[in-house]
Amino acid sequence: MKNLIINLSGGKDSTALLLMAIERGMRIHSAVFFDTGWEFPQMYDHLDKLEQSIDIPIIRLTPKRNFLIELTVNRWPSIKRRWCTGRKVNAINKYVKTHNAIHLIGFAADEINRIKSKEILSKEVMFPLIEWGVTEQDALAYCLNKGYSWGGLYNHFSRVSCFCCPLKKIGDYRSIRKHYPELWRRMLAFDRLLVSPNRGFCGTRTVHNLDSKFAEEDRQMSLPFCNVA
Repeated sequence: MKNLIINLSGGKDSTALLLMAIERGMRIHSAVFFDTGWEFPQMYDHLDKLEQSIDIPIIRLTPKRNFLIELTVNRWPSIKRRWCTGRKVNAINKYVKTHNAIHLIGFAADEINRIKSKEILSKEVMFPLIEWGVTEQDALAYCLNKGYSWGGLYNHFSRVSCFCCPLKKIGDYRSIRKHYPELWRRMLAFDRLLVSPNRGFCGTRTVHNLDSKFAEEDRQMSLPFCNVA
């Protein structure tokens, strides 16, 4: 029987997959997490707590080249330039193949559109949450019931990918600036590393552009309402 290895992003779906697989008595070899170095600090706390509660090792892979160096070379990732995802997928796939394992991926039942056609046909990849009918909402409720809260991240975001991911919704950036100002300052610092940052972050906007936009919105919101007679 082949090993079973869980692709663990650390979010609600992959966490639910890991815990549910253990509950169902599946023989999990390990869970593998790719550390970009750009995760929310609360995510690292979550992984530590998770690892202490299970008897399965969480293998933490790191990129061959620091992502800050990659950023200066490749600029911010975009839909057409997802170099960060490529590094992650390649590293995890290599780990899974090295152990001659079946790759368990935590796509939820309402994310079936994320599955690639070649993965549907593959005998080396499984999507248990889809088979079990577990939705994203189900996964989050299950994890919260188990005592995993991610330090409140899901109170502000529907997904907890890298804090500086340029593919987030603009409301997510507002939330980071408001609730996680230290991370927003890091994003501004990252932006300053690029010679031409306006060619990469969020369309034609730099992080600094967004910062100015949000600051102006805050200023407008703070203006007193005047009654005109």
